[in-house]
Amino acid sequence: MDFKDYYKILGVEPTADDKAIKTAYRKLARKYHPDVSKEPNAEAHFKEASEAYDALSNPEKRAEYDELRKYGVHGRPFQAPPGYRGGADFGQAESVDFSEFFSSIFGNQSRAGNPFGSARGPSRNAGRRGKDVDLELALFLEETLAGESKQVSFRVPQYNPAGQPTGSATKTLNVKIPAGVADGERVRLKGQGGPGYAGGEAGDLYLTIRYAPHPRFSVEGQDLVVEVPVAPWELALGAKVQVPTLTGKINLTVRPGSQNGQRLRVKDNGLPVKGGSRGDLLVQLKVVMPPHTEATRELWEKLAHKAAFDPRA
Repeated sequence: MDFKDYYKILGVEPTADDKAIKTAYRKLARKYHPDVSKEPNAEAHFKEASEAYDALSNPEKRAEYDELRKYGVHGRPFQAPPGYRGGADFGQAESVDFSEFFSSIFGNQSRAGNPFGSARGPSRNAGRRGKDVDLELALFLEETLAGESKQVSFRVPQYNPAGQPTGSATKTLNVKIPAGVADGERVRLKGQGGPGYAGGEAGDLYLTIRYAPHPRFSVEGQDLVVEVPVAPWELALGAKVQVPTLTGKINLTVRPGSQNGQRLRVKDNGLPVKGGSRGDLLVQLKVVMPPHTEATRELWEKLAHKAAFDPRA
């Protein structure tokens, strides 16, 4: 069987983003849709473009196709690598007539990526799964502790019973953030994506968590880092200083002889960890010099003379 270069079929580069792939497909679909096209072999061209879009508009399918693409891009007949079995579960199985090449990779699984309907004989009105939706959700560090819901809104396409687009609508959800969710983690909400049509199931919503920058804390894994200013004599003599946390302030003891840049660990005051525990708060001491006056200059000179200390010795 011949290898099909879906990128070439759609006229896009392999680095094209989802928007470019969709735009290219819509252009070809308008040109070759059998209901309206006068082009020669319009139905074959339309089916080929639909097949390419079906593969490249689904992140999981596209990743698998890109992995296998190296086996057929040099003009050789395509042959799946030894031990490879197509037909991974990418969506609801349908009776479709995509090519043998498509079936060799994905089996008979088809994702509802075609916003124009399909000219595939008896399967024209078969139920189609809705589109998956990907969103980034900004999360304040304090919200990782709250266990409350956040509201998200996004646009989803709307279709008539024939599968033709009728516009879009705003969908709003109250999403409870799982405890211990990490920055960059992808959370799946099954059935909360775009609606299916003709009896097809809805797509999924994928939320990628992004921690919003905090004015005081930085994040290291599940630990928080906060910089606390101290005077030179507080390091030398020891002191009790107030330290901010996500839930308020605590008093922290700085031992005599502490060093600038030293970190003190406060257990269980970091970010939540899956399983119910929490990371730690790392308090980094930062020396702040007092205003330079004649009186303080004399005191520093006396200290320098009596201490006779060379930090570079």
